[in-house]
Amino acid sequence: MTATTDDKYLVPALQRGLELLGQFNRTTPTLTGADLARSMGLPRASVFRILHTLERSGFVERVGDSTSYKLSIGVLRLGFEFLASMELTEYGRPVIEQLRDSSGYSAHLVVRDGRDVVFVVKAAGRSALFHSIQVGARLPAHATVLGRLLLSDLDMAALKTLYPETPLPTYTDKTPTTLAQLKTLIDADRANGFGLSQGGFENGISTIAAPVFNQQHQVVAAISITVPAQQVAPELAKVLVSHVQSAAAQLTERLSHFQKPSST
Repeated sequence: MTATTDDKYLVPALQRGLELLGQFNRTTPTLTGADLARSMGLPRASVFRILHTLERSGFVERVGDSTSYKLSIGVLRLGFEFLASMELTEYGRPVIEQLRDSSGYSAHLVVRDGRDVVFVVKAAGRSALFHSIQVGARLPAHATVLGRLLLSDLDMAALKTLYPETPLPTYTDKTPTTLAQLKTLIDADRANGFGLSQGGFENGISTIAAPVFNQQHQVVAAISITVPAQQVAPELAKVLVSHVQSAAAQLTERLSHFQKPSST
C-alpha cells in the first residue's frame, strides 16, 4: 500500500531506508552515496546516515576500500527466512522432491514477482547442467513458459499495466514481442493445463510446467521440470506432462487443505 503524506503511522526514516535498499538490483549491484542521493533526491548527508545505519545493521557493506556500497548478507538472510516461512515452500518441497524422483529430472517450484519468475524450491536431478539454478534466481515472465502460466490470471488490461512498453524485451526468436502474442500463448497454456517449451528460452533446454492454484482457483505458483534436450519425444513428453500435472494437483490440494474422500 502506498503511504500518503497524512499517514500518521508512517516512519519516514524507515521508509527512506527501505527505499534505499530497493535501489540496488541486478543492473546496479553497487552504488555510491552520491549515486543514491541523486536517484532518491535526498541530501548526501541524509544518505550517508542511512548507509551508516544499514551498514552497522548488516544490510549493506562497502566494496573494498572504495566509496561504493553493495547489499550484504543481512538482506539475503531475510530473503531466505521469508522463503522458509512460506506455506508454499513448506508444502512444496516434498512434492518437488517426489517429482524429481519420479521423473528423473530437476524439478522446481516458482512464483511470480511482478515481471519476474522467482525460483523458491529446487530439487536437482541427475544432470549437473541444472545445479547452477539457485533458489532466488529470476527469469523474465513474458519470455518463459513458467511466466506464461503465472500470468494466466491477468486480463489484457492488467497485462498492459504490467508491460506498458512496445515491443516487449526479446531474448530469443521465440519470445513474444507484443501483448497480443503473449496473451495467445498464455491462453493456450491455460486451456491445455500445462506448458511445454522446447528450447524456447535457452538452447538445449526444454521445460514442462503446470500451474498451482489456491482455494479461489487463482494461480499462485508453477511446478516444472527441466529436460536437457532441445526437443522432447512426444511419447516421453506425454509421460512427463502427466508427472508434472500430478505434482501440481497434489500441491494445489495441500494448499487448499482439502482432503479428497477415499474411494470405496
